Amino acid sequence: MGLEMESMATSIGVSVPVLRFLLCYVATIPVSVLWRFVPGPLAKHIYAAASGAILSYLSFGFSSNLHFLVPMSLGYASMLFFRAHCGVITFLLGFGYLIGCHMYYMSGDAWKEGGIDATGALMVLTLKVISCAINYNDGILKEEGLREAQKKNRLIKLPSLIEYFGYCLSCGSHFAGPVYEMKDYLDCTESKGIWSPSEKGLSPSPFGAAVRALLQAAFCMALYLYLVPQFPLTRFTEPIYQEWGFWKRLSYQYMSGFTARWKYYFIWSISEASIILSGLGFSGWTDSSPPKPKWDRAKNVDILGVEFAKSAVQLPLVWNIQVSTWLRHYVYERLVKPGKKAGFFQLLATQTVSAVWHGLYPGYIIFFVQSALMIAGSRVIYRWQQSVPQGMDVVKNILVFLNFAYTVLVLNYSCVGFIVLSLRETLASYGSVYYIGTVLPFVLILLGKIIKPARPVKKVRKEE
Repeated sequence: MGLEMESMATSIGVSVPVLRFLLCYVATIPVSVLWRFVPGPLAKHIYAAASGAILSYLSFGFSSNLHFLVPMSLGYASMLFFRAHCGVITFLLGFGYLIGCHMYYMSGDAWKEGGIDATGALMVLTLKVISCAINYNDGILKEEGLREAQKKNRLIKLPSLIEYFGYCLSCGSHFAGPVYEMKDYLDCTESKGIWSPSEKGLSPSPFGAAVRALLQAAFCMALYLYLVPQFPLTRFTEPIYQEWGFWKRLSYQYMSGFTARWKYYFIWSISEASIILSGLGFSGWTDSSPPKPKWDRAKNVDILGVEFAKSAVQLPLVWNIQVSTWLRHYVYERLVKPGKKAGFFQLLATQTVSAVWHGLYPGYIIFFVQSALMIAGSRVIYRWQQSVPQGMDVVKNILVFLNFAYTVLVLNYSCVGFIVLSLRETLASYGSVYYIGTVLPFVLILLGKIIKPARPVKKVRKEE
């Protein structure tokens, strides 16, 4: 069996630990199908917790479940004994433990060398534990004054231990997301809300959407395996890279980012199929006739939306969608004081939390700070675009194209840091193109302070 695993791993260009993880990851699909048919909520919770723990053991070893137990226990204890402050307590303790694991394992180096460990799954688990505690904290607040997301997701009653463990370890999203809410998990297992039997006798069939996600996964993996030998990350430190001209270096940065994204597209497509087949991905019906089921809760990426984003502001809506939603609901919006508008501080703080969540490598920190600058620069172009008077479509279209080109350039420049991780390699790759992706956002932000778009003229009705 060991020789078979080794030959299989060699044939697809991965290590044996990564192959073992991929096999367990694909196994979440049949496991999720079976979860759908487990009778009764209690049995579903037990099955979700047990299957998630078993697949974690097979993927990462026994210690993985011990790691998962720490933030789960801390989160539940804070809800049990300190409800009025359980959200903040769990946020600090959960992130503190995750940061400690990031520092101890330094997983990025292992992943680059073909290794694998449980910190990726721990990252997803941490978000689940924190959101559950914050929503239980929101359950004692008065409903008026709460945002719509808070009203929808808040928990009035403390989930039981088996409900909590089932939610945290549910294998369909345990390894790589998507993150979803405890309220949705409970409603699905108990056939409540949108999962309750329809008055029209409609029952959402998951198979068409799941097949589409699986075909997408196969395409993404095939393209990634084709591209990755042609655009290795080691090229950034090779002498030949330094011999290239500016435009060739910039195009290689684009292709490196483009290639790396297909790996994530593959992973999230498998997760999407798994969550759809379990039923948890269902998010309601369309208004069409006849109505069609929607599976937005399972969707973690819109590939075309990422590759053809018209502005950087759109990227959080189409890339790692459920984590972006989590960051918006539990960081970005909660930093805004009532009656105030969000600004660059909230954006930078949210991106910093996202960077720390990914790991403590300089490349991550630089990438997410760059992302905040990229989005701020894109907003400047968008404001100019919106201020163009009617009838000047050519000018507006030019600004639309400039925003698109700006987003493509800065995104692929920035994401080199995300994939090479080290400070030396990140700065070397940025410096090789004269830091254009850092300078350009700063220039746009400064120009936005100088060239302020005219505000729309308000029509004043004269009263006789």
